[in-house]
Order: sequence, then C-alpha cells, then structure tokens
Amino acid sequence: MKHIKIPILILLLSIGFIGAASAQSVETNNLKLQLVKLQYFNSCEDCNLTGANLSGADLTGANLSGADLSGAILSKAYLFGANLSGANLSRTDLNKANLYKANLSEAILTEANLIEANLIEAILSKTYLYKANLTKANLTKANLIEAYLTEANLTEANFTKTYVFRANLTGANLSGAIVSNPDILRAKFCRTITPWGVDNSGC
Repeated sequence: MKHIKIPILILLLSIGFIGAASAQSVETNNLKLQLVKLQYFNSCEDCNLTGANLSGADLTGANLSGADLSGAILSKAYLFGANLSGANLSRTDLNKANLYKANLSEAILTEANLIEANLIEAILSKTYLYKANLTKANLTKANLIEAYLTEANLTEANFTKTYVFRANLTGANLSGAIVSNPDILRAKFCRTITPWGVDNSGC
C-alpha cells in the first residue's frame, strides 16, 4: 500500500497545480475582457480590474463607479471628469494622474499613491484615504467634506480653496502644505503635523 500512496499524492498535487493554473488563466481572460469593455464603452461599472496596467490611459469621462481597481497602475492616466465613486483603489498607483473634476466620493484609496496627482475640483467627499500618499497633490477647490485622511501624507499638497468640513486629519502630515482657506480649521486635527505646528485641537 505504501508504494501506491506516492503516485496518488503526485497525481493529486498535479491536479491542484493544473486547477490553479486554469483559474489564473480564467482570471487573466476576464481581466482582458473587462479592459476591452472599458475601451469600447468607456464604462466598466462594478467590474474587476484588479492589478490592471492602465498607465497613461485616456479615461476621460469614464464610468468606473464601484469598480475594483485595487493594485492597478494608473500613473499619468487621464481621468478628467471620470466617475470613480465607490470604487476600490486600495494601493493603486495614481502618481501624476489627472483627476480634474473626477468623482471619487466614497471611494477606498487606502495606501494609494497620489503623488503630484491633479485633483483640482475633484469630489472626494466621504472618501477613505487612510495612509494615502498625496505629496505635492493639487487639491485646489476639491471637495474633501467628511473625507477620512488618517495618517495620510499631504506634504506640500495644495489646499487652495479646498473644502474640508469634518474631514478627519488625525495623524496626517501637512508639512509644507499650501493652506489659504480658513475652512480647513473645520477639519478634525489630532496629532496632525501642520504648517503652524502639531495640532491636537480635535483629540
């Protein structure tokens, strides 16, 4: 009986590897299909685009509401007026992406890379930006009302006329940020590094 067990084990392992490879192939094909759909209709609502490479893509006005773009590469992508409301953008690379007037309300951007992103007049109300990197991001006239920015890196970000009523900036770093709108004082500060020092007024 001992001589029979080894070939059976090898067979079972082989089946497991084949199954895993087959599942991966199906997942890759599904991603390709979703990308074609996005290219054709400029819309991919609630679809799975996890890990997709869309670097430099022109997605002007695209509807990606509710889409899963976690881990995707969207660096230098054009997303003027795109609808990303409720989308999952966790750990997504949006470095230097153009999100002018994009709708990111209630989207999840945990640990997302938004370095030097253009977020002028973008809607980020109730958006989850925990530990997101927004270094040198342009947030001029952006809507950050009730946004969650705990431990976010906002070094040298531009907050000119930005709406931040009830935004949570606990543990965030705003050193060197451009702040000209007194409305920012209506946000929650706790262990927050600001241009005027460490602010604990909301602790």
